[in-house]
Amino acid sequence: MAVYINDTCINCGACIDECPVEAIVDEDDNPTGEEIYYVYPDKCVECVGHHDEPACATSCPTEDCIVWDVVGDSPEHREDITEDQRKNQASIV
Repeated sequence: MAVYINDTCINCGACIDECPVEAIVDEDDNPTGEEIYYVYPDKCVECVGHHDEPACATSCPTEDCIVWDVVGDSPEHREDITEDQRKNQASIV
């Protein structure tokens, strides 16, 4: 995984519009069935090569909604984020 949207998501759509790799889907397309937006872990690149930080988090109006998650199958991830930040799902902004 790369970034994770937690259950404080208000489904506003700001993150979907900002994702440069179209890794985020709305609640209708969330494969978990949850009523929140979802980040496909194999698509998310944490905006490496696109922005200085994940654009989804900077555009999100809900505090602590988008957090770091463990590195998985995503093609790229930020090297400056510690394992503890990922393990504890620290807020991105």
